[in-house]
Amino acid sequence: MSMENDSEWLRCPRCSQKTRIKVCKDTKLVNFPLFCPKCKLEVMICVENMKVKIV
Repeated sequence: MSMENDSEWLRCPRCSQKTRIKVCKDTKLVNFPLFCPKCKLEVMICVENMKVKIV
């Protein structure tokens, strides 16, 4: 099983740039503090089925 086919980089919900976090299709994050290196901002998110939702 290849990780590249089953995963993708999380993108910042504000600027849409790639972050340093990679998620797989079965990853679930709840109240995760996502830091964007470009914006220099931290956003609380939830991820399920590769869908990002701002908390």
